Amino acid sequence: MMQPKSRVKIVSEETLSNGWTRLSSYLLDYIDSRGATQQLKREVYHRTPAACILLYDPKRDLVVLVRQFRLAVHLNGDPAWMIEVPAGLLDDDHPEQAIRREAMEETGYHLRDARFLFKCYPSPGAIAEVVHFFVSLIDTADRVAEGGGLAEEHEDIEVLEVPLDEAAGMIETGEIFDAKTIMLLQWALLNRNKLR
Repeated sequence: MMQPKSRVKIVSEETLSNGWTRLSSYLLDYIDSRGATQQLKREVYHRTPAACILLYDPKRDLVVLVRQFRLAVHLNGDPAWMIEVPAGLLDDDHPEQAIRREAMEETGYHLRDARFLFKCYPSPGAIAEVVHFFVSLIDTADRVAEGGGLAEEHEDIEVLEVPLDEAAGMIETGEIFDAKTIMLLQWALLNRNKLR
């Protein structure tokens, strides 16, 4: 079988937008599984890498989540104050450094440890973003600040402490519909006994 890289040749790239992040239009020659060359046009949104974390308190069997406004969700007509796990862009930091920073900024929790779980591409059809997933065990003594986000970034983040089973139920009721949060909550349900 032909090596995957040899099946794709970038013919051209055009920058469509270069604001907060870059949006490009590509023309590529693609050799399909039958050996025929197809010329395809694709657009890619070059989101920078990110990280997210599940903060789990095994003594109280709860997770720390955040609620914040999401414009894209609002534009789709869905409830725009989404419940999510803490997350953020790496900003040129190592994923663990970035998620420690984000957890403190958003929730006020100081992380004793941050265990890497996996990484994934949430929407690989058009977005180059890769997200690094972590978990950290916490307790009440680890909350050393209020959280809520950075004022200079106009963040307005509500910190929520939710029992794990209740958070899982919020997926079924549609109260939680953020992909990274669903993945981490499902991971926690599968691994809860190992976390205690």
